[in-house]
Amino acid sequence: MTNLITLQNLLNINFRDESLLKQALIHSSYTNENPKTAPVHNERLEFLGDAILGMIIAERLFKLLPNTSEGELTRLRAALVCRSTLYQIAKNKELNRYLYLGRGEEASGGRNKPTNLSRALEAIIGAVFLDNGFSSTTEMVLCLFDEYLKEIDKKGVDIDYKSRLQQITQSKQQKTPIYRITHVSGSSHEPVFTAEVSIDSKILGIGCGRSKKTAEAAAARSALEQVE
Repeated sequence: MTNLITLQNLLNINFRDESLLKQALIHSSYTNENPKTAPVHNERLEFLGDAILGMIIAERLFKLLPNTSEGELTRLRAALVCRSTLYQIAKNKELNRYLYLGRGEEASGGRNKPTNLSRALEAIIGAVFLDNGFSSTTEMVLCLFDEYLKEIDKKGVDIDYKSRLQQITQSKQQKTPIYRITHVSGSSHEPVFTAEVSIDSKILGIGCGRSKKTAEAAAARSALEQVE
């Protein structure tokens, strides 16, 4: 396992209690196989980190976009803290090198799974909060999300999941995603639409929304978590 000092340098953070950082990197499969040496996995830290991350990003957006509505701020926060963004940041920091995985999870490619990497990053945020406090955690988070926040500062609320997905699929596969409404539920005056997006009949993502447009955007966002 790579020395955790290297990871701390990458994150620009110093742990007083390095065991917290190690815990943030322990997948439940590793605990299942090593209950004596690693009795605690990272899911509780992930829970804490998720809440703290949401608060830090919410505060930053609130100050960055003073004339933006609550609904748009909520949408932007969701876009920033979604799995695809967390995965991209974790991948850029080579977090996969530091995960503690069980043999089965390792064999199934768990070291590069978006879910494992995004959850580990949230757990690290929780660990930094416990070890260093809110101020240091905020500094680290804003540094990690710097390029995404700068993009929002430049473009405002204009985040278009469908356009992002199309750019990626056309670049990688030279194909355009196809959207289809697969289900409508709820009452006639408050319907909930379910949409799926696919390429060559392969479903990339599924999403729901109060309109066809929002359902398709949600499906595109779901697909981005996979293709990015």
